[in-house]
Amino acid sequence: MLKRLLAFFFHHLYHGLAIFYDLVSWAVSFGHWNTWTKSALTEISGTRILELGFGPGHLQRALAALRADSAAIDESPQMARLARRRLIQHGQYRGQLARAVAQALPFRNESFDSLIATFPTPYILDPRTLSEAHRVLRNGGRLIVLPAAWPNSRLLTWLYRVTGQSPLEAQNQFLKQWATPFEKAGFDTTTKILEVQSGRLLLILATKR
Repeated sequence: MLKRLLAFFFHHLYHGLAIFYDLVSWAVSFGHWNTWTKSALTEISGTRILELGFGPGHLQRALAALRADSAAIDESPQMARLARRRLIQHGQYRGQLARAVAQALPFRNESFDSLIATFPTPYILDPRTLSEAHRVLRNGGRLIVLPAAWPNSRLLTWLYRVTGQSPLEAQNQFLKQWATPFEKAGFDTTTKILEVQSGRLLLILATKR
């Protein structure tokens, strides 16, 4: 029941309620959402980058500032309008946004050095998504996924002790849950806790064999 409610909520947040996406993201992350997503860029390699699920376009702005040769896909027309408007306003729109789903990427084989997805919905574990990611990555390329983060908070530190759900234990749980589908798709997968000033980020690093 809870999974259905969450799926319903996220579907509408990405579509009819997309205008509120930044506000909700800011609230649940204590104002650190954009900083966290940009921190994942430390793991990219190469210059040809594909973002899966570009949302309102913040990471595309960061990639443009790095002068990366980036492309991005998202299935939501509402998010596409928000992201395009944001990039145009800052003179960074180069037609890099595409309406597509991760299960059927509109790119040639071995087109990218790195793929990145920040706080993705469960589509990221779809075997079709991982198969497509493997296909469009160059040999040795990397898929970087940021699935979870923990803000620095005394309350949360106390809850970790009470519940036993520390970032390290969550890291081990994610590796167990995610390793099998990634391995089946042809990736060598590791996890990493990235310490930033505002909290801890869990990164899934999947390298194409």
